[in-house]
Amino acid sequence: MKLGLENKVAVITGPAKGMGAAITRAFGAEGCRLALVGRDVAAIEPVAAEMRALGREVLVVSTDLTDAVACESMAATVLKVFGQIDILVNVAGGSGPMGKAGWETSPEEFDDIVTLNMNGCFHTMRAVVPAMIARRSGKIVNVGGTFGMRGRAGRMAYSASKWGLRGITKSFALEVGEHNINVNCVAPGMVDGPRFREKVCPTMAKRLGISVEEAAQRHASDYALKRISTDDDIAHACLFLASEVSRQITGVDLPVDGGWAAL
Repeated sequence: MKLGLENKVAVITGPAKGMGAAITRAFGAEGCRLALVGRDVAAIEPVAAEMRALGREVLVVSTDLTDAVACESMAATVLKVFGQIDILVNVAGGSGPMGKAGWETSPEEFDDIVTLNMNGCFHTMRAVVPAMIARRSGKIVNVGGTFGMRGRAGRMAYSASKWGLRGITKSFALEVGEHNINVNCVAPGMVDGPRFREKVCPTMAKRLGISVEEAAQRHASDYALKRISTDDDIAHACLFLASEVSRQITGVDLPVDGGWAAL
């Protein structure tokens, strides 16, 4: 696309698979230097090796995103190696319990997904923002979800975590805007991939007594465009919000869902 991201330092959490890997490849294709962050270094290494084969500088940092001190250490490591942090893309997260009503959700299940999906992003944002303020430049993209815009029966805990992430995003955007830092949220709808095919669709199929393929088609029928988003659709939205093409956009939720949240 050539969005002017060459040699920018992009910190990407959850880069090992799915949309995280697609986002990593997209930023690598734009010429970014990559800091790939997550707990399981072995799972990250294949995509890191792929990017190195393209000639990209890649740093893999083992980090527990729910640990504030670990995130501070991660940011310090990235700054030591690359000298700057231009972009943060928070992809890492979880799905929480599926098909459970709010009263059936245990406090532990609720706490676990809120801690991962909200605290993880908060810790990394808190860790990198001082360096961005010092340079008066920065782009932060949090990957949320459309269930954090409309809610979803049977997904209360996940929905709550993504609603909370929206609040974090908007508040940070208001606070750091004067320092020339943009903070936005990409909100995927259903994304085609292993989780959708192996967990989401089978759950619906079992509940309704239909096939997995019929469940996938039923999900697609909910959207104006009648198709499920791909990992690349999410990656392209992240590129847009991390580039100067979107310089005047901050604090927004960008649904990438084929037309569901807005309808």
